Amino acid sequence: MSPESVVNEVLRRDVPLLRAGDTVEQALRTLLGTDLPALPVVDADGRLLGVFGEREFLGALFPGYLGELKGAAFVPAVLDDALERRLTCAREPVERHITTDHVDVPVSAGDAQVAETFLHHRVLIVPIVDGGRVIGVVRRSDFFRALARRLLERAGA
Repeated sequence: MSPESVVNEVLRRDVPLLRAGDTVEQALRTLLGTDLPALPVVDADGRLLGVFGEREFLGALFPGYLGELKGAAFVPAVLDDALERRLTCAREPVERHITTDHVDVPVSAGDAQVAETFLHHRVLIVPIVDGGRVIGVVRRSDFFRALARRLLERAGA
């Protein structure tokens, strides 16, 4: 990662890491304390296992078969009913609900690899790793803004 790279400009190094054994409730409290849509989940040795965020929380709340249906008209119109039925998910280990599609990028990678990851994997954050350990995350919206500003600066020159 070069000093002038977009990734270096927008890398968030001080993000909380979730532990595999954390409960969904603990993970949500941590996540809500940030402005990020997801957080990395690590094992006991600090190695990246996956991510937990907005999409994973919705998956924890609703049965897996909902994602395969064309519609969910039979689901109660008021989500409070669904929340009430799935209160137990708050006590489940977050590891049960993480996305394990490893979309992390090594610290040695360039901006193009991060851009490709956002483009092809449709993720909201990309963990940046060094030897499997998370050193920070890049949020898609931060990457977009920095890249767009650079294009506009060059186009206006």
